[in-house]
Amino acid sequence: MINVLLVDDHTILRDGIRSLLELEKDIQVVGESVSGRDVLKKIEELHPDVILMDINMPEQNGIEVMAMVKRQYPAVKVIMLTMYNHDEYFISAIREGADGYLLKDAPSQQVVDAIRSVARGESVIHPSMTKKLLDFHIQKRDAPQRDELTEREKEVLHCLLEGLSNKEIAEKLFISDKTVKIHLSKIFKKLNVKSRSQAVIHTIQNQILPLQ
Repeated sequence: MINVLLVDDHTILRDGIRSLLELEKDIQVVGESVSGRDVLKKIEELHPDVILMDINMPEQNGIEVMAMVKRQYPAVKVIMLTMYNHDEYFISAIREGADGYLLKDAPSQQVVDAIRSVARGESVIHPSMTKKLLDFHIQKRDAPQRDELTEREKEVLHCLLEGLSNKEIAEKLFISDKTVKIHLSKIFKKLNVKSRSQAVIHTIQNQILPLQ
């Protein structure tokens, strides 16, 4: 069972998402919060696996709250569910470790699928936001050299750019799921990133691989 915490100051939205998730046998909403102030307390009490969090909330920005969550509870997955498709919000969220970024106009099934995906350790980014990465640049310190990645790691990284899951990468490269996880761990370390989505952003912005 995937335990979900809803963090949004709009009651009607929380009620809608709760009703949606109650239809799923493998997902349950364990709690709700209207602000970022008590999120850490809720995590301690309810032990959620995934948090759906808005950006624009009273008292504290959702991205700031998410950053605190990631520092204190790195195993908890966070999906930013927001109406904002601005570059600065998106990039900030990914840089702080968000596991997913969805817009509130996303289809209901996409939200459900995103919860399952991040619970499996994958990342989910709204398609319109992915396109923005190609024209956006972030200054990075200590950018790794391209030859730091092995040929196999570059193949795995290519698969990440294609949006493939661990299982799909394993099937495409004829390796085991465990081997994929090992490669991803090494890639994250070499690129100095924390997640699949951050690896994709870093690869595109620093032209680590030739883009198709």
